[in-house]
Amino acid sequence: MSLLSLQNVSYAYPRGDTVLHDVSMDVEQGENLGILGESGSGKSTLLRLMLGLAAPSAGLLMADGTALDIHSRPRMQAHRRFAQPVFQDPYSSLDPRMRIGRALAEPHAALDLPGNAQTEITRVLAQVGLPDDSITRLPRAFSGGQRQRIAIARALIAQPRVLLADEPVSALDLSTRVRVIDLLADLSRDLTLVLVSHDIAIVAALCPRLVVLQHGRVVEAGATRQILRDPQHPYTRMLLASLP
Repeated sequence: MSLLSLQNVSYAYPRGDTVLHDVSMDVEQGENLGILGESGSGKSTLLRLMLGLAAPSAGLLMADGTALDIHSRPRMQAHRRFAQPVFQDPYSSLDPRMRIGRALAEPHAALDLPGNAQTEITRVLAQVGLPDDSITRLPRAFSGGQRQRIAIARALIAQPRVLLADEPVSALDLSTRVRVIDLLADLSRDLTLVLVSHDIAIVAALCPRLVVLQHGRVVEAGATRQILRDPQHPYTRMLLASLP
């Protein structure tokens, strides 16, 4: 049974623009799946559906074998524990007035998680390579890379089975990107990673399996190495040709 399964999923905004068309894919336990495409391809919308922040206009989204109903509070409470996001901008994802300890304690309380909150905060800070005294500091005391580590720690508080990362390193400088990619690689040994990116090099570094989106449609899917070696769709070939 797949952890996440999308079956003929489409999504249209209320004004009528359809941004996803008949998308089907499965995310298996313990795998890293990359979703690749340019800006406007529908990647972030797809991630929003996986997070339960919106419902498909058509089709079915299954999470851990159960249809995801965003109107069911108990179902969504369970889904928040099951799948957690990491967003693109580490500067806007943290409240500048909130100390790190409180920022990490909030999801523990909101999701009614078991265990002692302070113990869990210490655990996740160690996981992302930050010292215990980070809890007393405000976000402005940290670099962009450290803030993204804090955002990852906040996601890990829930002990999710799936980490959904939307361009998690695109706002970072090159050397910091490498360190955060290494962290995500380490974490993905114990959980499932879905990585959305326009950068094929980052996807290739982290994800053995790849889905390519163009204008809201899956145009190619399969083993990342095979697609890089022998892309079948003209859009994929164009993306590869754009690499320096």
